[in-house]
Amino acid sequence: MVRVQLRAVRVDLQSNTPVLLLQETDGEGRTLPIFIGSPEATAIAYALQGVTMPRPLTHDLMKDMLSALDISVERIIITELRASTYYAELHLVQGTVRTVVSARPSDAVAVAVRTEAPLFVSDELMESEGIMLTLESDVDGDDIPEELVGEFRQFLDSVRPEDFEG
Repeated sequence: MVRVQLRAVRVDLQSNTPVLLLQETDGEGRTLPIFIGSPEATAIAYALQGVTMPRPLTHDLMKDMLSALDISVERIIITELRASTYYAELHLVQGTVRTVVSARPSDAVAVAVRTEAPLFVSDELMESEGIMLTLESDVDGDDIPEELVGEFRQFLDSVRPEDFEG
């Protein structure tokens, strides 16, 4: 497994689609881009910015339920890309009982951000889908250098959006 961190939640200007950028913390610095839905991107951005709502959003509810049941999120793993859809797992622990739950990557990342759970990508997936991007900005919304925008545009010109559905 490759440890990654959420480096950015951005919107691809050409397709107007939100994209998660998960960058490996050690090693080559590869980045796994995953196109996600707007509601999920908003949920992740709210958590990153510390926005609190008068009523809990779905992922906040999930966090509260896990906490109430004394279940911790041990880690999140983005496991594979199958038929243009990414898959993820939440690894949960309650006492000595371990459980793995399947999830969409966007939901898994939204839970990870709220629970401070570590993020991982399977070795095979990072090897096949990871790209080299130099991300200088943090997830807090700092501007992306023009060089990165150019690199990312070049990458986007070479793939189809349906390659990253999920």
